[in-house]
Amino acid sequence: MKKIDLALKMRETGVVPLFYHPDTDLCKQVISACYRGGMTIFEFTNRGDYAHETFAELVKWGKKTMPDLVMGVGSVVDAGTCSLYIQLGAQFIVSPLLNEEMSRVCNRRKILWIPGCATASEINKAEELGAQIIKIFPGPSVGGPAFIKAYLTPCPWSNLMPSGGVSPTEENLTEWFNAGVFAVGMGSRLITKEIITSKDYQKLEQVSRNAVEIIRKIRS
Repeated sequence: MKKIDLALKMRETGVVPLFYHPDTDLCKQVISACYRGGMTIFEFTNRGDYAHETFAELVKWGKKTMPDLVMGVGSVVDAGTCSLYIQLGAQFIVSPLLNEEMSRVCNRRKILWIPGCATASEINKAEELGAQIIKIFPGPSVGGPAFIKAYLTPCPWSNLMPSGGVSPTEENLTEWFNAGVFAVGMGSRLITKEIITSKDYQKLEQVSRNAVEIIRKIRS
């Protein structure tokens, strides 16, 4: 998928679930549940030993079982790790910070690069480096929806995706999308410890579906 097509797909879906676990089979269950719920873009977070090996297996499995699934990687902080995951099939790279070297790696390969920013100056710098979507991180700590709304007033061309502190509730999602976000990233408030402990993947599917429908309703 072309970088621009992926960005548009991300906007259309409106939400990117993010998750890491060392158990590959558990990851497959989580990804499948989110996918069935309409979340066809998934961010595997780069945490833990041998995370890249887990990701490589998930990418191969995903291509065979869910052809519409788009897999990317988050929590990447340096160019070397960025290159590694691109080689393993990552279609987008998300970072909690702004690293110019990563922009060069991703731009050379036409891979969607989503750097993490917390200030107006960082967002501006990231866009100068070619970022089409900016991760606002950590979302609530930098000002939440109020920051998004305030920033987009003078800079309406920016595509902002908050991560951290986003919940799959109508109240929370309405607040973020009314502020003007491009999409949102959701981790532990979507894929909760309770769901993982109880292995209630049917519940995860339903919560994912509800969140996607809420976003569609807000945007309609």
